[in-house]
Amino acid sequence: MTELSADCGQCFGLCCVALPFARSADFAVDKDGGTPCRNLVDDFRCGIHTELRRSGFTGCTVYDCFGAGQKVSQVTFGGRSWRDAPDTARSMFDVFPVQRQLHELLWYLEEALRIRAAASLRSELTALRDETVTLTDSTPDVLAGLDVAEHRDRVNGVLLQVSERFRAGAPGRPRNHRGADLMGAKLARKDLRGANLRGAWLIGADLRNADLRMADLIGADLRGADVRGADLSDALFLTRFQIGAARGDAHTKLPSALSRPAHW
Repeated sequence: MTELSADCGQCFGLCCVALPFARSADFAVDKDGGTPCRNLVDDFRCGIHTELRRSGFTGCTVYDCFGAGQKVSQVTFGGRSWRDAPDTARSMFDVFPVQRQLHELLWYLEEALRIRAAASLRSELTALRDETVTLTDSTPDVLAGLDVAEHRDRVNGVLLQVSERFRAGAPGRPRNHRGADLMGAKLARKDLRGANLRGAWLIGADLRNADLRMADLIGADLRGADVRGADLSDALFLTRFQIGAARGDAHTKLPSALSRPAHW
């Protein structure tokens, strides 16, 4: 099975080079895609790793490639870095975000396969998982030309069915906040069990002690959301990236697949 956890020691610093970022609350400076971050050192590690938050690079501390970095570095390009083979740099930087999207889809598919309520969809989920794994093993040219949006749409269609069957077991009448603008919303102590929060904007929302069990959070933006004391123990399609961007504490309940961020 494709590894879905980042191993920075096996990566050529791709997130620090391939991706662009703009000066903001998440990044202290502007950087163009394909340009190495000023903090990247010769061994492809971050020169200020232990000081990223204090230095204004919070975005770096929450980013998650789902293991795409080492896949591109060690498999797709056979362990030859963009420094050792400059002629491959452009291709490597183009392939990395594609690979990252595929690995994220694998994260969701693997979670969906563990949900009992979606047992009838298992064959379809397995086929999509296997197809996605095969795509991650493609050549650089194939990956660069891949229509990721088309593949994501097919996967998402099945994941939505999984979500509907899973959330049907929630008590009451679950709320539908799909794609809703809930930035800064006052949702402390709210019963959001089984809520559809797919793609919702929850930036800076107050979710202290909220009950988010069985809520679908795929694609929800939790940057700065206050989830202290919130129950996310069986929230659906929650990722390390989302949790890392939120503000939690020792009382926040997380799914077993997710570890509590060190900065909490």
